[in-house]
Amino acid sequence: MPFFYFDYYYLLYVVPPLIFAAWAQIKVKTTFSKYSRYHSSRGYTAVMVARHILDSNGLFNVRIEMTSGSLTDHYDPKSNVVRLSESVYNSTSVAAIGVAAHEIGHAIQHANGYVPIKIRNAIIPVTNVGSALAFPLAIMGIIFSFEPLITIGIWLFVAVVFFQLITLPVEFNASRRALRTLKNDCFLVGEEYNGAKKVLTAAALTYVGALLVALGNFLRLLALSGRNRD
Repeated sequence: MPFFYFDYYYLLYVVPPLIFAAWAQIKVKTTFSKYSRYHSSRGYTAVMVARHILDSNGLFNVRIEMTSGSLTDHYDPKSNVVRLSESVYNSTSVAAIGVAAHEIGHAIQHANGYVPIKIRNAIIPVTNVGSALAFPLAIMGIIFSFEPLITIGIWLFVAVVFFQLITLPVEFNASRRALRTLKNDCFLVGEEYNGAKKVLTAAALTYVGALLVALGNFLRLLALSGRNRD
């Protein structure tokens, strides 16, 4: 997201959400690091748990692969692959198992036609354009007093905000599915389960932060366009 045009609205609307988002990122990393030191008493690795959950839901065709990096775990619906990071794949930690189960939750969402994830996937192309062009177009429109550019920029940014908004139920639902399965199937018990829950709760805060940043920039854009019209 480009921020080459500086104004006091940036301080008012954008800086506080950015601070929250930065704190959320630190929170998820420190929480993951903490519970990476606590291991499953049953000795399951994250990939073993992931495979079991997939198979128990009839998703035998979904593959699991290792990917480089830390906390780079994701489900790729195009390739039908769950990719677990190096710090998660073979780990028996409650943090790793929680993260793996969360990503499997996304695979199950896709298989079951979960509506919010279908909506999110449908607007990704518009969101990608909006993320790259919304603010530059609007600022150019403001600088040159060209109303159509401002309007296009605002509507593109609406798509960005909506994407972040629809992401929340997608991520929260995946975590609920994960935690329910980990508890009901006794993969994690007692404090092990609580540790995984704390990791996923911390991860959820990063998506809240992303939404707040998007909203802050949208309010900034509206304020700038309103000032330009005045």
